[in-house]
Amino acid sequence: MTTVTTMKSISYKNIASPKGFKATGIHCGLKHKKKDLALLVSDVPASVAGVFTTNVFQAAPLLVTKEVVQTTGKMQAIIVNSGNANSCTGKQGMADAYTMQQKTAEKLGINPNLVGVASTGVIGEIMKMEPLLEGIQKLYPIDELEGAMGFAQAIMTTDTVTKNTSYKTTIDGKEVIFAGTAKGSGMIEPNMATMLGFITTDANIESNHLQAALKSITDVTFNSITVDGDTSTNDMVVVMANGLAENNTLTPDHPEWESFVQTLHAVSQDLAKMIAKDGEGATKLIEVEVQGAATDEEARKVAKTVVGSPLVKTAIFGSDANWGRIIAAVGRSGAKFDPNEVKIKIGDANLVEKGEPIPFSEEDLFNYLKQHEVKITVELNQGDGQGLAWGCDLTYDYVQINATYRS
Repeated sequence: MTTVTTMKSISYKNIASPKGFKATGIHCGLKHKKKDLALLVSDVPASVAGVFTTNVFQAAPLLVTKEVVQTTGKMQAIIVNSGNANSCTGKQGMADAYTMQQKTAEKLGINPNLVGVASTGVIGEIMKMEPLLEGIQKLYPIDELEGAMGFAQAIMTTDTVTKNTSYKTTIDGKEVIFAGTAKGSGMIEPNMATMLGFITTDANIESNHLQAALKSITDVTFNSITVDGDTSTNDMVVVMANGLAENNTLTPDHPEWESFVQTLHAVSQDLAKMIAKDGEGATKLIEVEVQGAATDEEARKVAKTVVGSPLVKTAIFGSDANWGRIIAAVGRSGAKFDPNEVKIKIGDANLVEKGEPIPFSEEDLFNYLKQHEVKITVELNQGDGQGLAWGCDLTYDYVQINATYRS
């Protein structure tokens, strides 16, 4: 996508930056000490769009939120807990998710079908409802940084950092603000997993057009990251647009539609890269760019295969310029290409040209691979297709974190 000249990153990166949004996060007792209950609220019902995990097992809170998105088309609040996924918990899990929705609605004095629910944590454990319901009564969202940071902290599980971003642009002469917060540091895979993403904007747009924009953007952002190849049960990205910027209603025919789409894309891509960079135990962000594929879809397929390869990931962790692992991943991606036309680069170093190795400095490349961000470029010379994917290295700590997750 080309850059929108009016789009600017905002230094105060918080989910409550757009007009009319408030947030908070507290400790209610689902976790031992850390914050574990969060609330995001709009002053008015907002247009809503959502994308959800493709895992056949879908958690109760996700089903409740999907119902709001698909049947109501409006959302005014979303209640989020960490420490328990409320997934694979049967009829009791559904009842608990609806209770979370109902009690949040009562707390705010709004209709329950305007409340979304999200949960993250251990799968297969019944929710501890008493501390959770007591916690809901203690939630007082505010439009200040403190509330937004509390929200970002309360949705974390194995994350090492909060993930926040914000941009502003101009539409119809009105300043329009976009903000996003996400959690996720493992089990991230195309079509999402163990990831929650929340995006707010004060743009004026109907839900159907917002849904179409989010779906297209998700394919090249959240669905282009991978940490370990697993796909979980709870994960979603929800966008709320409350219209308080008072621009003219956005549609694909609006002259500044692209400004809206590209700013939403920037927020989504920032969050996706933050999640990939914060992979469990990760020390490096890996970006794979594929050029010259037959189609954009083929390019993304190759990029995701390379960045998701355990052998590539471990080579990057060890700062080993083993390009054979890269070319092997390209070859098993399922994309169609002529192996005699392939070019591979790590950083600025050319390693393969026309499918054949070329000399490079091992020392220089070793030093490059020690950096915290590594870029791999694959040129297929088959067409104009381009694609990007992001992931992280695979470390000793990843095994330790996941071997002891429940303890």
